Amino acid sequence: MIESTPVVEVSDLRRTYSDPGGESTHALSGVDLSVHAGELLAIVGSSGSGKSTLLQLIGCLDSPTSGSISLSGRDVGSLREKEKVVFRRDHIGFVFQAFYLVPSMTVLENVALSSIIRDESAARWRSGALELLQRLGLEGTAERFPHQLSGGQKQRVAVARALFSKPEILLADEPTGNLDAANSDAVLQLIRSAVSHDTGAAGILVTHDFYAASFADRVIAVHDGKLVDELILAREALGVGGDSEHVERVRTWMASVPF
Repeated sequence: MIESTPVVEVSDLRRTYSDPGGESTHALSGVDLSVHAGELLAIVGSSGSGKSTLLQLIGCLDSPTSGSISLSGRDVGSLREKEKVVFRRDHIGFVFQAFYLVPSMTVLENVALSSIIRDESAARWRSGALELLQRLGLEGTAERFPHQLSGGQKQRVAVARALFSKPEILLADEPTGNLDAANSDAVLQLIRSAVSHDTGAAGILVTHDFYAASFADRVIAVHDGKLVDELILAREALGVGGDSEHVERVRTWMASVPF
C-alpha cells in the first residue's frame, strides 16, 4: 500500500435514485475508499455496478444521498454549487466517455481551456498544449476543429485537456474506449506519468479492460453499488504498466471476481 497523504477520502457513501413511480435504486451502498498522492486506482465492474456513479460523486458532478467526500483535505459536501464549479476547475481533471469538446474552439484551444477560462495569454499556454498533442500523436490537428476529428482523435484531445492543468485529482471514465491498441497505450502511459510520486496527483480510472487496469497501483471491483474485492499491484517492481506479468495478474483476478 502506498504510504502518503490521502487526496481522496470517501466514507459510507450512498447514492439512491427514485423513479417516477417511487421505486428506489441504490447505485452506491456504503462505500469507503481512500486514494493517496501518487496513486492510480482502477475501478472495474459490470455495466450498472455503480463505478461511474462513484466517479461522478468524487468529481463533484453529483451529490451523495448520504456519506462524505473529502478532496485534498476539503469536505466538498459543504460546498455550494458555484464553489464546486471553481473547485473542479482548479483541482480536478476529467476524461469522460463523451468528449465534451467545445465545437467553436480549435483543438489547441480545447486542450488549453482551463488557461483560456482564466484569461491567460496564448504565450503562456501554447507550448504546453502543443507538447501534449505531440505526445499523443496529434501535432497535426492543433488548428482543426472538433468536427474535423475522428472519434479516437477526440478522445485523445479530451485526455490532453484533462492533463493540461496538471490537476491534483485525475478522473478518467473509460479513457481508451474509442482507441486502437497503439493510441490506448499512449494515453495510458501519459495518465500513468501524470499520476506519480513526482507529481503528487491522485488518479481514478474506471475501465472494463484488464490491460488498462494493469497500469494502476491498485484495482477495486464494484458490484451492486459495493466494493467487493481488491487487487494491489507492485508497480514499482514491474515498471510503468502493460508488463505481461502485470496484465496477466489483473486478467486472472478479474476473471475470478463475481461481477
